[in-house]
Amino acid sequence: MQQRNRCRGNSLKTCVVVLALGCLLAQAASALERQANSDYHARREKLAAKLNGGVALIFAPPEAEGPNDLYGYRPDNNFYYLTGWPEPGAALLVVAALPEKDGVTARAYSEILFLPSRNASQERWTGPKLGADDPKASQLTGVDRVESLDNLRTELVKILPARGTVYTDVPAAGVPSNSATPLGWLQNANAFPVGTSYNDVRPLMASVRTVKDPGEIELVRKATNASIAAHFAAIRTIKPGITEREISALMQYEWGKRGCERPAYAPIVGSGFNSTVLHYSDDSGTFQSGDLVVMDAAGEYSLYASDITRTVPVSGKFTARQREIYDIVLESQKVAIAAFQAGKSTLQRTTPDSLYKVAYDYINTHGKDSHGEPLGKYFIHGLSHWVGLNVHDDGDYSVPLGPGMVFTIEPGIYIPEEKLGVRIEDMFYVDPSGKLVRMTESLPQTAEEIERLMSHK
Repeated sequence: MQQRNRCRGNSLKTCVVVLALGCLLAQAASALERQANSDYHARREKLAAKLNGGVALIFAPPEAEGPNDLYGYRPDNNFYYLTGWPEPGAALLVVAALPEKDGVTARAYSEILFLPSRNASQERWTGPKLGADDPKASQLTGVDRVESLDNLRTELVKILPARGTVYTDVPAAGVPSNSATPLGWLQNANAFPVGTSYNDVRPLMASVRTVKDPGEIELVRKATNASIAAHFAAIRTIKPGITEREISALMQYEWGKRGCERPAYAPIVGSGFNSTVLHYSDDSGTFQSGDLVVMDAAGEYSLYASDITRTVPVSGKFTARQREIYDIVLESQKVAIAAFQAGKSTLQRTTPDSLYKVAYDYINTHGKDSHGEPLGKYFIHGLSHWVGLNVHDDGDYSVPLGPGMVFTIEPGIYIPEEKLGVRIEDMFYVDPSGKLVRMTESLPQTAEEIERLMSHK
């Protein structure tokens, strides 16, 4: 009713535009579970504190087209982390405070979100967008100032000092960059003073993203819970004659109906020999009695990922050899968990307090292959990786693990000669007290639990 009253005295065309934009923003809010504006503002200030008096310039990718449009537009992880803004083609400028020194004028912290000009013709295809001229743009986005993208050059000229530093995702050979095209245009337009240096913002972003706030952990938990439900459904369904693709589709359906927008990565459902191929993605095989199935699959909820793997016997019962290898893998995970110490343990392979080394040493001293050789050589990947907006989040693996960090623990043994692959992967985070918490606690782990679930008891 209030919206209808505001339209009185305006043209019908204006009212339609206002209502359409209101619906768009409501849909955007419901499509992704966005955190409070204050959370994103705190992240921008945290980044500014690492800029050494410089500025950060980060671009959102343009509207997805062609092969990149498989799941629709997805925001850039760093841009979304700092803004929570899901629309394409924007730019964010974060300006660190500078004290007065050596004749340089003091500068206060500031932040500007630049939104592209609205394009009525394009919006017929992609839906209404928010423009910088909307009086509520700052309130809706949570950024102190919102300007038109057309004003980016002007603002840079006003803000940047001579010989200043700009942190951005500096284009490099073989490294995708959202900034390549706009940065080149700005340089050609003399937006940067002579002597400006360009530093890669990605290492700084990786460092600030390593520790998740409570809202982020809750989003990872929702992605994980939806993915757990998908694994339950898959384990109950598996039997001889079912195809790998059926199980992959079933899992995507199950986490999709629980709010996940897309898979967090290409789902892996590999049986028999395929269980020994780490990144197997064809999903074209048919389950055969006596084989194992490795299911490495999870969804992405409001852009936050999960990562879970379970290994199950097609026939519902592990053979003696499968059970032997399975139990070694599971126990290696357990000893790594038991070795965890907040503020000391790391994910890096070579540090003295490496959790990887604990798991590897267990695998290499328990069990043998068919030639009597130790099994360590069949554990061919890392034990853990960071998880967040990316399923393999960037971050320093040598940093001691502490509160707010989210990661996997995923030992595995892969013996192609025996068509026998086993991986067990669970999600973990460190709570405020330093306790290691398994987010996938409700999903069966032991061979007995797996067999019981497959028998539908």
